[in-house]
Amino acid sequence: MPKVSPELLSILRCPVTGSPLVQEGEELVATTAADNGEKLRYSIEDGIPLLLRPELLAAANAASSSQHDSKA
Repeated sequence: MPKVSPELLSILRCPVTGSPLVQEGEELVATTAADNGEKLRYSIEDGIPLLLRPELLAAANAASSSQHDSKA
């Protein structure tokens, strides 16, 4: 499991709530719930936190996969 350094965690904030993040397994979790009452979760890929809003991450993933499909 990639561990985010304590120094980096001390400055990272949830892009939606602005709250600090804590690492739980292979995700970073906001310490304050969003408007819908849920604590937002952000994945860590290759040691890099992906701090995109959930709707933007879905759009980025869709765009990335469609670009790969068109190159084949």
